[in-house]
Amino acid sequence: MKKDIKEIKLFLEASYLKYNGTSFIENDPVSIPHLFTKKEDIEISAFFAATIAWGNRKSIIKNANKLVTLMDNAPFDFILNHSKKELKPFESFVHRTFNGKDCIFFIEALKHIYKNKKGLEAAFLKTEGENIKSRIIHFRKLFLETKHLIRSEKHISNPDSNSSSKRLCMFLRWMVRQDKKGVDFGIWKSIPAKELCLPLDVHTGNVSRALGLLKRTQNDWKAVEEITSVLKTFDANDPVKYDFALFGLGVNGVLKNKTTT
Repeated sequence: MKKDIKEIKLFLEASYLKYNGTSFIENDPVSIPHLFTKKEDIEISAFFAATIAWGNRKSIIKNANKLVTLMDNAPFDFILNHSKKELKPFESFVHRTFNGKDCIFFIEALKHIYKNKKGLEAAFLKTEGENIKSRIIHFRKLFLETKHLIRSEKHISNPDSNSSSKRLCMFLRWMVRQDKKGVDFGIWKSIPAKELCLPLDVHTGNVSRALGLLKRTQNDWKAVEEITSVLKTFDANDPVKYDFALFGLGVNGVLKNKTTT
């Protein structure tokens, strides 16, 4: 039976409060940036953790930990000051299709961003048409200024090609949202939380459809815009707080095999 929209909102609010807490951190890739206190260390480790955040969560966390260990547990210093010799151990890194060559390109691209583009946060800022889609496209353009293999471009998703850009949307949620619940960091003050888009994956997509909030069947950027616009009617200033609810309900199988009519 299809739920009333007000009932759905109350359900998601309760689920958001249930899942958005420090107990969420341990088994999620967001645990990696929580190892650090310096802004740049947080955002760099978060960027790498989000970049490889697909597949088994234990594997994601294990490999993200490996990356920060290879960076001597000082990501910002490593990005700025690494030598060619210090990049050698990264050559054997593999997480699914993200390999050592991709990893080394990411390190060099981040060095370019910090040395020439005023840092990672600044790379997401635009002077015209500011929204998350345009910010991601702008960032991607700057990131790809560094010499790279064409194969590496797939690891920086492009909403202009209708990619859901789930991992970048998740990274931005971590950096921008601040609700004092201890999960998201809120260290980027130049982007408002109301601009954020839902990190759309199999869990958030399936739960959104089960609740009747998302009609589009593909998990692409059009679907991201559709579900985010609905979530904005629930909370215009913080729509992606419901990511905790939708993901938590999905990964814990709360709505498994349930659909609305």
